[in-house]
This record gives sequence, structure tokens and C-alpha cells, in this order.
Amino acid sequence: MPTETAFVATNWQSSGIKIDKKRLKQLCKRYDKPGLIYLAKWALALFVSGAVVWATLGTWLVWPAMIAYGTIMMVPGYCLSHETAHGTPFRSRWLNETVLWVTSFIYMEEPLHRRMHHTSHHTFTWHIDKDSQMPFDTPMDFKGWLIEISGISLLKYHIKELLELTVGHFSQHTREVSQVGDLPKMARGARIFMAIYLGIAIAIFMGQLWLLWFLVLPRFLGIPAMMLYGLIQHVELQENSPSILESTRSFKTNAFGRFLYANMNFHCEHHLFPQVPFYALPELNREIRDQLPEPDPGFFRTQFEVLSVVIRRSLKKNTKAKSIRQAPHMITEGGYQPIATKSM
Repeated sequence: MPTETAFVATNWQSSGIKIDKKRLKQLCKRYDKPGLIYLAKWALALFVSGAVVWATLGTWLVWPAMIAYGTIMMVPGYCLSHETAHGTPFRSRWLNETVLWVTSFIYMEEPLHRRMHHTSHHTFTWHIDKDSQMPFDTPMDFKGWLIEISGISLLKYHIKELLELTVGHFSQHTREVSQVGDLPKMARGARIFMAIYLGIAIAIFMGQLWLLWFLVLPRFLGIPAMMLYGLIQHVELQENSPSILESTRSFKTNAFGRFLYANMNFHCEHHLFPQVPFYALPELNREIRDQLPEPDPGFFRTQFEVLSVVIRRSLKKNTKAKSIRQAPHMITEGGYQPIATKSM
């Protein structure tokens, strides 16, 4: 188990990365066009996969169709909610905030709450009791893996937070990461969300079943894919480190994976320079790749490796991974000591 270290804000400077300041300024420029093109591609993918759901209604094929449609809904939806929380995908503020509200509604987290807690995640990346978004216990075992990818834990967290914000109750962590003036805004946003969710439930009860087939069920069927993508960002890596290179994982993927995940496979790069828009991350990677760890293998290979590790940890076997990065103290033989509990 690592010893406690003094906190240093986690960013490119704390990680020892060097980049030309003029080039960084170019990469940080925001434009509406790339974000709008991504939105158009997402809308087209939703239309095509939604048409398949429509065509298969009444047959068993509707379930795999809804899983595909739900994955396309949830993974880019989560990514756009994340990116607009940073305020980087669009130059136009109104466009950024509109997409933030729509995608946060799908993700089920009040937009300002999402922004403030995600800011904490970047400032205190993987720091125990400081990072607001450590979604699973560390180290992870097989039970924790199952709970995480099911989305049950995240759903409980979101419902709890929405209910508390709706009645004007703010957790200590929320108070710590927010300005006092933000709290009433969060409460108002949560009440708007809860009113819409209630309206959807009433509409379904009154016979508007299209909402069930094209919104509610796909939203929950798409959660496991979203959770699997999010899982590998930090799992098995070093907590309490000032270096993003030790706490955060980038991985290889193909063009479809980069679309689905909005280039967040360049996750080290994103955490080093969160002010760089998602569409500029490949260029950022080319600028600093010689200073970064080798990205872990493709999505499926990395997922298989993580699953293998957590199963062996639960069986008290050797947990050394074959092909993904691990913090040294994550490699054990026999039992293991809990390090941290989740913060969300």
C-alpha cells in the first residue's frame, strides 16, 4: 500500500510534460464546426440504429437492436456531457450549454453538479478523499467489476444526488467543490430534470410506449458499454500521484471506437490538457507522444486483461497483467488490502 503523499494539482506541469506554448494555444482553440459535425454523425447513427429497433419491434431481435442503439445513445452521450462540462467542444457558449443540458439529462446528472464534480476529478485526479469521481473501490475485485459495469452503483448515486439536490440538500463534497452561488442553480436544475423524468413516466403509463422503446430501455441497455469505456480510464493505476502518466490510461482503438468515445481513448492527453477540445486530441498526441507511456492495447484486449486481473484478485492469485499498465502495488500474490472506497 502506497504511503500518503503531499498533494500537487494534477496536470501537465505536475507530470513533467513539455510542449511549445504557441502550439498549445493553437490546439486549445474552439470551433463550432467540428463539434457540429460530430453531433450530425451521432444523430445519423441514432437514426439508423433506431430504425433497426423500429423494424424489429415485436420480435426477439429488438433486444440486440436496442443494445446497439442504447450503446450509440449512451457512450457518445456520456462523452458529450463530459466534454461540454469542460466547455470545449463549441466556440458558441449557448451551443455548448444546450448540448450539456441535453446529454446530462440522458446521463442523469444535473449539469452544474456534473461540471463542478468533474473539475474536482481533474484537479485531484485519483487522489483518495479529494477526487469526486472515483467510481469504484480500489483495488477492484470481480464483485466490484460486476457492480461497476452493471451501472447499478452509478444509477443509485445519480438518483440520490438528484433527490438531495431537489430538496435543497447539498453533500459536504458538493459544497467543497462548488461556489455558494452555484448551489441554488443546482437545485433548480435537479428540479427541472426530476419534473421531466416524472412527465416521461406518466406519459409511458398513459400509453406513450415509444418513450419506453426509444429512450428508457435503450438508456439502461447501453449503460454497460458506457461503464466499460469509463472503467479503463484509471483502473489498476496509481492513486495519490501528482503525475497523470501514473494515474491515467490511454489505449489504442479504431476509427469507430474513436467516434463512439469521442477521442477519449487519448485519456492521458485529455487529463494533461483538459482545455484541448476532443477533436484536437489526435494532434495533441502527435505533439507529446514521445513523452507518454505506450498506450494500452485495443478496447477488447484491455477489457479482457482487466477482467482477468480482477478475477485472479478475487481468487487470491497473482494479479500481474500481461499487457496493460499497472501500479506496482496492484500486483499481489494471495490476499490484498483495500486502499480506497469509491466517492460516487
